[in-house]
Amino acid sequence: MIFTMLRRFLELIGVYKLYEKWLLRQIKDKPLPSHVAVILDGNRRWARSRGLPPWAGHEIGARNVEKLFDWCLELGIKTVTLYVFSLENFQRPKEEVDALMNIIERYLNKLKEDPRIYKHKVQVRALGRKYLLPERIRKLLDEIESRTKSHNNFFLNIAIAYGGRAEIADAVRNIIRDVLKHKISLEDVTEDLISKYLYTSHLPNPDPDLIIRTSGEERLSGFLLWQCAYSELVFLDVYWPDFRKIDLLRAIRTYQRRQRRFGR
Repeated sequence: MIFTMLRRFLELIGVYKLYEKWLLRQIKDKPLPSHVAVILDGNRRWARSRGLPPWAGHEIGARNVEKLFDWCLELGIKTVTLYVFSLENFQRPKEEVDALMNIIERYLNKLKEDPRIYKHKVQVRALGRKYLLPERIRKLLDEIESRTKSHNNFFLNIAIAYGGRAEIADAVRNIIRDVLKHKISLEDVTEDLISKYLYTSHLPNPDPDLIIRTSGEERLSGFLLWQCAYSELVFLDVYWPDFRKIDLLRAIRTYQRRQRRFGR
């Protein structure tokens, strides 16, 4: 409560805006990450800390996703991948899952008509086992993907019903199927070929430069396990609903300060 009041006071007197401008000056002349992936964690704990039901946190978190999308477009970050709903999340109480699916449906309907998608030519894709989702969600995702399939300026990926191990298992299954059909041979199976069978194969930059996780947890929870081999990881001690533009800028500044050797 004290932290929330202090934050509101600082926002009121404009401290955060000044800090934001200062951070922008620090990062603007240095290389930006081309692909930023975000684990949107802490919605439930944010709600619990305020005595609210979990879906209240998911609702505020969904609003914050819209802000993040704007910030990334402003910065010119070409690809954004959001970890929205994992395979393990299906094990949560039915009431919470149903509420979350309703929120996802509402925001997908907004995304379908979002002028930013068409103005900036953003291709939208769902990453995951879509067949496990309610039919109404699948249809919405299919429609958005169809509408934006020709866009190639920016890429927005929604990891939903997603698991990193499941993605690799699906890739292996499809490779074996194509070997048995004689479309490829065993000798063709390389790291590059495996990448072409992953959910991210449509991307010009499938491997995230920067992965951000909110809520203070320091693990990937199965997110982009193949693609993250040389990603820079930044863990922030802030719940996703409280994530601000300055948090994104600070994460990018941390990324820029690191030396990326790629094992060399």
